[in-house]
Amino acid sequence: MPELPEVETTRRGLAPHLIGRTVVGLDIRQPKLRWPIPQSLVDALPGQHVEAIERRAKYLLVHTQPGSALLHLGMSGSLRVLPASTPVGPHDHVDWRLDSGKILRYTDPRRFGCQLWQPRGEIHPLLVGLGPEPLAENFDGDVLWTGSRGRRAAVKLFLMDQAVVVGVGNIYASEALFAAGIHPKRAAGAVSRNRYARLAGEVKRILAYAIRRGGTTLRDFINPDGAPGYFEQELFVYGRGGQPCKVCGTPIRTSVIGQRSTFHCPRCQR
Repeated sequence: MPELPEVETTRRGLAPHLIGRTVVGLDIRQPKLRWPIPQSLVDALPGQHVEAIERRAKYLLVHTQPGSALLHLGMSGSLRVLPASTPVGPHDHVDWRLDSGKILRYTDPRRFGCQLWQPRGEIHPLLVGLGPEPLAENFDGDVLWTGSRGRRAAVKLFLMDQAVVVGVGNIYASEALFAAGIHPKRAAGAVSRNRYARLAGEVKRILAYAIRRGGTTLRDFINPDGAPGYFEQELFVYGRGGQPCKVCGTPIRTSVIGQRSTFHCPRCQR
């Protein structure tokens, strides 16, 4: 699944092509995504001027005067701005026709993404209860330390809890815990305030760096311009089970936490 840097990369790539443009119409070839495309979006979006594009967690919000289109890429989705004459592929489910003569095309082989509608002045239920953004000033080690008190769950699961902090998925949780020297199975409540300060700093550093490099290259992810991201080659632990740690040479171990593959160095992480 595309993680926060991939979604932010998509937002930045789309912004110059969408902001200030008018959505002339919609071509919906497959309305049954993770949730059916609502009639409220079909009725409200055409004819609207795009005011801004915001990312909240792994969602994109395309803001217009009456409300916002709420988009999620799911596990395999992509959004690209293309010439209107571009042939339609088997998984090209939705086109937004723009007054520029181009289209915003949503492609999703697995159909786990969504296109929903949030009326102005309301917060969509999917966004209610989300924690702070990891790159925001109000996210720091104290937020993690305070929220972790009494928590027996593994610190990796705690870090991936969207009510604690949004957008830190499996890849970047693994990488941040390695950089902070924290074992992913350590109980969240057993991590000290100082170690959480370091972990929050590493989350910020790694996510910001991944965004600058274009996100992580996943099998199904491409940037809006069709180019892959460039961060995968720099991963320290994720997907490197059995390979030597880049710091100490100890083989990286693979385990399962919360039904997700987890990678860590038994020597560098305690």
